[in-house]
Amino acid sequence: MAEIQFSRGIREDVVPDVRLTRARDGNSGRAMFYFEKPNALAQDSTQDITGMYLIDEEGELVTREVNAKFVNGQPEALEAVYSMKSAEEWDRFMRFMERYANENELGFSKAD
Repeated sequence: MAEIQFSRGIREDVVPDVRLTRARDGNSGRAMFYFEKPNALAQDSTQDITGMYLIDEEGELVTREVNAKFVNGQPEALEAVYSMKSAEEWDRFMRFMERYANENELGFSKAD
């Protein structure tokens, strides 16, 4: 079980585009998530977005860096950034992403 939530207890079904960057020394990194037309922004959603929660059997990773993107006054997307400040945090995040990718049939391609 690996899922992403924007409001506790409500699974986000839209699978994001995820871009990773990592420092050359491997001690820090960032993951940028882009959700196009997520359920969390649907007009019938009454829940507040309180952060992005990455949940799996190991526990929960949390970021509060979540921003909505609007086009012509309508919500179109959510962008979130998860920062890792150590090699251990990077490894934990990658374990979550491996589980999430397997459940959602995501692929990984390394930039040249």
